[in-house]
Amino acid sequence: MDKAPLLGDNFGNRTLKVCINLPPRVNSAGIWEDTSSPSAILKYSLPLLQLHIILIFFVTRIVYFFLKPLGIPLFTSQMLAGIILGPAILGRIDGIKAILFPPRFGLEIIDTASVFGFVIFLFLMGVKIDVKVAFKTTKSAKVIGIVSLLSPIIVGAILNKVFKKCPGNLHCIPYDLRGGKKFERLLETTFESITSLSVIAWLLSEIKIINSELGRLALSSAVVGDICSISLIMAISFYRYWIRSHMVAIIYTGAMVLFMILLLFVLRPFMFWIIRRTPEGKPVKDAYIFAIMLLAFGSALYTYRFQRSPLLGAFLFGLAVPDGPPLGSALVDKFECFASGVFVALYTTTCTMRADPRTILSSDKKNVKFSAYVVVMTFLAKFIACLIPQYWTTMPLNDSLAFALIMTSKGLVELSYFSTYKDLKIITDATFSIMTVGILVNSAIVPMLVRYLYDSVSRKYAGYQQRNIMHLKPNSELKILACVHRPENVAPFISLLNATCPTKESPNVVYALHLIELIGRDSPVFIDHQKQEHRVHSFFENFILAFYQYEQNNWGLVTVNAFTAISPANLMHEDVCTMALDKQTCLILLPFHRKWSIDGSVEVENNVIRNLNCSVLDRSPCSIAILVDRGSLDHRITRTSLKPSRQSYCIGMIFIGGKDDREALTLAKRMAKDPRVSLTVINLVDEDSREVIDWDTMLNAEVLKDIKRNEVGKGNIMYIEEAVKDGPQSALIVRSIAAAFDLIIVGRRRGVDSVQTSGLSEWSEFSELGIMGDLLASVDLDTRASVLIVQQQNYCRCT
Repeated sequence: MDKAPLLGDNFGNRTLKVCINLPPRVNSAGIWEDTSSPSAILKYSLPLLQLHIILIFFVTRIVYFFLKPLGIPLFTSQMLAGIILGPAILGRIDGIKAILFPPRFGLEIIDTASVFGFVIFLFLMGVKIDVKVAFKTTKSAKVIGIVSLLSPIIVGAILNKVFKKCPGNLHCIPYDLRGGKKFERLLETTFESITSLSVIAWLLSEIKIINSELGRLALSSAVVGDICSISLIMAISFYRYWIRSHMVAIIYTGAMVLFMILLLFVLRPFMFWIIRRTPEGKPVKDAYIFAIMLLAFGSALYTYRFQRSPLLGAFLFGLAVPDGPPLGSALVDKFECFASGVFVALYTTTCTMRADPRTILSSDKKNVKFSAYVVVMTFLAKFIACLIPQYWTTMPLNDSLAFALIMTSKGLVELSYFSTYKDLKIITDATFSIMTVGILVNSAIVPMLVRYLYDSVSRKYAGYQQRNIMHLKPNSELKILACVHRPENVAPFISLLNATCPTKESPNVVYALHLIELIGRDSPVFIDHQKQEHRVHSFFENFILAFYQYEQNNWGLVTVNAFTAISPANLMHEDVCTMALDKQTCLILLPFHRKWSIDGSVEVENNVIRNLNCSVLDRSPCSIAILVDRGSLDHRITRTSLKPSRQSYCIGMIFIGGKDDREALTLAKRMAKDPRVSLTVINLVDEDSREVIDWDTMLNAEVLKDIKRNEVGKGNIMYIEEAVKDGPQSALIVRSIAAAFDLIIVGRRRGVDSVQTSGLSEWSEFSELGIMGDLLASVDLDTRASVLIVQQQNYCRCT
């Protein structure tokens, strides 16, 4: 969450003399006004503003042209442009300084325009933030958000204590919140410790991992850290005013409390009223948009009146605007391009133009040393505080390093703090220059290191939480993402979902995703059918109604949410994995790419579906199951057609060992809790290695223990153990039993070699099914049994 700096009074009772020309000189008559001196037009404010804008963008683009191949972001180029145009380089030349920054105007004109735009930018950032996320985050995100703020503050306090010890008889300035060096040090430590959601969101978007689980964890932690940061800054402000005047502190604080009440109970309901008056599918009226922008500027003026930055008022008002369509989206669509593309660039460059690294050499060495130590030590403190918890719990080392670097990133928000307090003369020129250089180095190095440590393609959907059936908590929802392509996929999927035995204690939450290849249009489309009420396009009607009928047949046991994604074939896996990550599903259900005819021959083969399955298997953030339907599942089991005494749904589970087989067996045991399902577990063991004990063998024995004792279900489980010496013998056993079942469940067992499957891999046709799955899906197998191939979530601790 962005915060705006707190305004302070540091000018005392000095008298300031300001001279202005009336009427103000805004527009010139052009270069012909004074042909002997064309630069005379720069005595007018508008031509000077235009020249500043042209120079800023010209220098920025030249710098970015050379830095972009190195992976350095545009923000860094904007800061470097400010250094070049500022007093460090071009600003030192008297001729250029007299033309670009005449004494009459200086930076005031471009600065005013950039701050105006930055107010709009922060307002839009508030609009895009969902505050409820802070209350829905995981415990890990909350801990990181708090620790990432406290750890650098503690280190900064220790540094301040060390630097308070003066050698010899040197005079030390006592700690005082009213101002002076100690207050400057307090601000340095606080602003270096904060975690800005806007900066982190920008970095994640720059690296293109904002939708990854790593990105989501960083955003959730940043929301918590941002709330804590703004609370800390407001507490410091209140105490500072309190020690000056109790009445002033009460008035200012009361004004902010009143402002928050107005936001929550007057302005926010007003915006919901606007949404209700906007017809569905229609844009919000321009009059409402203009009214909201006026309220945003009014909020900025209100907070400025009570000694708060106008940036704070605009941002808080943005938080009160309902995010998403129609109102939040309309505001972002209308103003973000100009605010982010123009005004933010101007604000970044003009802030950096205030920095003069030469002042570092002529300033107090002790204060310079303190500022440098604060920049380095607070960075290390936050980095270590974010690295250790994640690596200690679940996250691989490279991902933990990338996450810690993301949480320590600095950017525009921190720069705005230091710039504001420099203008208020609370922070010295040398301190501001050091902090600006620190932000510049951070913004250049951190993105490059994160790109190096974290592959945005292969690790985009990497899971750090156990999202699979085996580790599902007792009496919790089983969330399944069912992906269908054709109408014939629907009935087998619904029959399989019925067989998963949903109960009131452990219901099914099914996200039905209809995947359609993008043909004949330019942009992908994603449809949430819950928001379409009952006005459903006929193209999707049968698909949606079938799943909603499944929900009605299992009322109270199943919840169905239907979606349609129309996207290019090579990007379909992005829709699947993103939704699985968004909805935190335990299982993704995919159809096999072959369709069988009634006589058992292959009728249709779709390589688009096969490529999708392979991509999802490689990237999925949870467990996956591929259903090979041979027709035995259609309408075989429903919640209304079967009698409780009839066991008409026969499931076979072939168990060899490994995490995929354990996941498959856990799913089979859940199905066996339904008395109408009979389960047979065939355990193929190596006849020559029965006494070999290792960790994987112990886990296999543990998951088989209740099966052997027949403690699952209602006594409808049979356990068979077969000793085999090689793969061909296993194949003979599988072929002999396949016809006895309606459904056979196996684990994919990717990359696992064993005696039970030796010699079979050379004959495998489809690697995505595994050796056993490929054998059971073969056209040479004379059976009508459908096959479910299960792969457990690729959850591991890598280093």
